Amino acid sequence: MSTTSIRLIEPSDGPALAELLSRDKQEYARWLPARPAEFYTPAGQASAIESLLAAHDEGLAWPGVVVSDGTAVGQVGISSILRGPFQKGFLGYWVSSLHQGHGHTSRAVGLALRIAEDELNLHRLEAHTQLENLASQSILRKHGFRSWGIAHDHFYADGAWRDEVFWERTLAGRPAS
Repeated sequence: MSTTSIRLIEPSDGPALAELLSRDKQEYARWLPARPAEFYTPAGQASAIESLLAAHDEGLAWPGVVVSDGTAVGQVGISSILRGPFQKGFLGYWVSSLHQGHGHTSRAVGLALRIAEDELNLHRLEAHTQLENLASQSILRKHGFRSWGIAHDHFYADGAWRDEVFWERTLAGRPAS
C-alpha cells in the first residue's frame, strides 16, 4: 500500500506537475478550466507556483501538493481565504489519473481539513463539484461536507457551461480576537 501526504508546494514541483497535467489534459478537460499551452510546461508551472506561493505569503491560500511514496501525484489547496467574520476558504484538489483508485484523493482531503482547522484556524471550507463528478462528491461526503445548492451554468469547461453542486463543511476555527 502506498502512502499519501500533503505539503506546501515548492518551485521544484513544477516539472512533475507539468508532466501530470500535460498527460491528463484531455482526460480532465471537462473538469478543469481551459489553460494556455504554456501552463502545461515546466516554465508555466513555475509561474503558477510563484503566484500560488505569493498568495500563501499574503495569507490568502494554502497551496499544496499530494505526495505518494515521495512523488508528487496531484495538488490540493485552500484558496480564497477570507478572514474577519467569515474565516473560510475554498477547497480544491486533483490527483493524476495514473494514481487514482488508491485513496490518495480522499486522504489528501482529510489532511487538508486538518490544515484548515489546526494551522489556518478556519471555521468553514467550501467546495464545488460538477453534477456528474460522483467520485468527488463521495469524497466530500465521506469527510463531512454537505451539499447546499446547485449553481446552473456556473463553470465553463470543455466548450460548455456546467452546473455545479456547492458543498460546505463547518470546522471549529474562530475569528481572532
